[in-house]
Amino acid sequence: MFIAILTYKKPLEEVDRFLVAHRGYLAEHYATGDFIASGPQTPRVGGVIMIKADNRVTVDSIIAQDPFNVNGIADYQIVEFTPTMFAESNLSDIFK
Repeated sequence: MFIAILTYKKPLEEVDRFLVAHRGYLAEHYATGDFIASGPQTPRVGGVIMIKADNRVTVDSIIAQDPFNVNGIADYQIVEFTPTMFAESNLSDIFK
């Protein structure tokens, strides 16, 4: 399991220019089961994506496709972790 922590390196006006493309990228990876959860940081200085992948090479390949990455909008910190405990409830219930 991986968490991508995005930090914007451009003003929000520039971020917003690529937001529709970024959300399309997110939707594609939710559809394939790569992404578990995502959203903006508070305050809005970047975002977070929880990624289900077997290895870092796969994560790097996925991140390489992000319009925020392609267009130099954000830097990415990738954290790998091994979940040993988790809530039994549906994730959508947790994030309500």
